[in-house]
Order: sequence, then C-alpha cells, then structure tokens
Amino acid sequence: MTMDELFKEYQNRLNLRIIEDIKAAIPKNITKAQLKKVLEQAAQEYADIQVEPGESFGLVSAESIGEPGTQMTLNTFHFAGVAEMNVTTGLPRIIEILDGRKLLSTPMMEIFLKAPYNQGKDIKRIALSIRETLVLDIIREFELSMTDMTIEMTPDKAMLDEIGMTEEKLVRNLEKASQKFSVKQKDGVIVIKPSGKENSLNELYRLKEKVKYIYIAGIKGIKQVLPIKRGDEFIIITAGTSLRRVLELEFVDPTRTVSNDVHEIAAVFGIEAARQAIINEIVKVIDSQGLNIDLRHIMLVADVMCSTGSVKGITRYGIVSEKSSVLARASFETPLRHIISAALVGEEDKLDSVVENVMLNQPVPIGTGLAGLYMQTTSS
Repeated sequence: MTMDELFKEYQNRLNLRIIEDIKAAIPKNITKAQLKKVLEQAAQEYADIQVEPGESFGLVSAESIGEPGTQMTLNTFHFAGVAEMNVTTGLPRIIEILDGRKLLSTPMMEIFLKAPYNQGKDIKRIALSIRETLVLDIIREFELSMTDMTIEMTPDKAMLDEIGMTEEKLVRNLEKASQKFSVKQKDGVIVIKPSGKENSLNELYRLKEKVKYIYIAGIKGIKQVLPIKRGDEFIIITAGTSLRRVLELEFVDPTRTVSNDVHEIAAVFGIEAARQAIINEIVKVIDSQGLNIDLRHIMLVADVMCSTGSVKGITRYGIVSEKSSVLARASFETPLRHIISAALVGEEDKLDSVVENVMLNQPVPIGTGLAGLYMQTTSS
C-alpha cells in the first residue's frame, strides 16, 4: 500500500483539511507503519471531539466562556514613551467585542509593510506620513500681533522635512482650510489675518485656537504611530484606525494589515472577515490573560453575532432584540418595557427556548439541534 492509498483509506474518518495538515507536517523519511499510527491517533482524537447529536453546545459554550471570564483582570497596556498609545485588554476588551461596540476606547491598527520597507527602510518617514498632522504639530511658536491684528506662526522646519512638506505647501493647505482668514508667508513666518472688518483681541485668540487644529497631512483618525520590530520585520502600530485609507498606500501589505475595529473590517472586507476578526480579537485577549477556552466555543459566539449579515452585539439592542420570546427579552434588561410593549399588541410567547422556561420553573428544551424524522406511510 502506497502513502496516497493510506491517506485515501482515512478520508471517511478525517476531513480533508486535517489530512492536508498531516501531509504538510510529516517528515519525508516516515515509514508506512509510522504514518498509519499517526493517522489512527488523529482519527481517534477527531472522533472524541465531535459533538453528540442533541448536545447542548450553546449552554456549554456560555459556561466555558463565562467561568474563565470571571478571572480576567482590568488591564490597560501602555506603550512607554508614546502619548495616547494605550491598548485596552482583559475584561473591558472582551465586553467591547461581545457588545459589538462601534466606538472603541483604544482603536488601533497593525500595519504590515511590503519589502524593502518591512526591513526598516524609511520606516520613520513612512510612519510620520501616516499619522494625522495638525498645525500645532509643526508650528514652533505662535504670536498675536495686537497692532496689526494678525497671528504670526513660526514653522518647525525639521518637522516639516520629516513629514515631507514645504512652507509653500503648508500655506496652500491653510488657504484651502477656511475663507475666514488670509494667509501670507514672509521671512520664514506665516502670517494669518482675519477676513472680517471688525476684529477684537478675543476673536483673534479664538481664531488662533481654531487654526491650531486644522488638518494638514497624514490620515485622519490616526493620532499616533509607533514602528516596532516583530520577529524579523518592522510593522507600524497606530493609535486610531482608518483601514480603507491605509490599504490604499502603496507601501502597505493589504493581506496582513488589520484593525481592532470589527465594524470597520466588516465595512471594508465583509461579514466573513468580521467574524474571523471577532475570533482573533477574543483569542488574543484570552491568551494574554493566560486562560484556556476551546476555540469552538468562541466560534459559536462569532457565528451568532454575524449570522444576520451584519455585526450585532449580544445586547438588548443587538442579538437579544431579535428573540421572539417576550420573557427572554424581558429577562435581559428593561423588563417592564418589554412586557408592556408585548401586552399592548397581544404578543404570544411559545416558551420554546431556555431562558423563559427557567423563569417559569419548567424543563428546558435543550438539544434542539437534534433532528426528528416524520413519515407518512400509505397502506398497500
């Protein structure tokens, strides 16, 4: 019997993915007896992990995730030396993911680069070109002239060089930003004069504060960047996320660049990518906490969150709002609102799920995935 015939013999006991993984992992000098032993052990383990028909895997998953979740800490990791570079971890991050929140406490991206930039070439320049740059980031000094009623700004030439911008381009960007002031350049100083006829010192001060936060360069939403070396390549960690804009950059590797914003991934790549992102983000938190949860339980939660074609959190506004049972919705949050709303329209509760039967002290209809076969026979 050849090796291929041996693999073919186990096709009914193992799925194709497992067989392909074994083919890729076995050494070239393995004997047929050794390969048969590996395949037999894999087939036995595969049979042991399969779910029995009627198994209450929903309840098992809930318990398997909930119990280790009580041991999680409330961590926020900070990248030393970089302002605004925090990463929410632990229980708060798990809550963010499972609630399907659109506004994250610390949105971030991991930007992978193409060669030769992933080996460190121009890494600082690339990182700064991604970061959102405001006027206050590149101006060394602001002065208010009360005699001329103007604002004089002295640019930081070193910072302009780092982001690849000239003073002339800075002036053009300021002119495009607003029609409420005029901009002139004189002897290395940029002069801003309000367009209104009647100007007071208070208005000039308010204009200065507005000018400070005018967007100049980079990608909006990315507040900080940090090039780091991971393994044998450089990547860029960002505070803030703008996945669609970043993927358009020619030096970015679009196949590996990711955001921790699940909704943004769904909008750019689709619901399947969002489902995988939910799994990856939960696993990342679980591993960082030193906990062990079977991946299939996490996959089940991700499937439920994405089953409608859009990401919905496990909240009263998300998955729970779609439950047909009045009592199940009422048991989660705001019970009076659900019960009164159902009573006004005469809604019925079929009591065909878990929560409502627990509330009424009745047997729980678990194992509902077990199929039954009904046949109608005709007499001959």
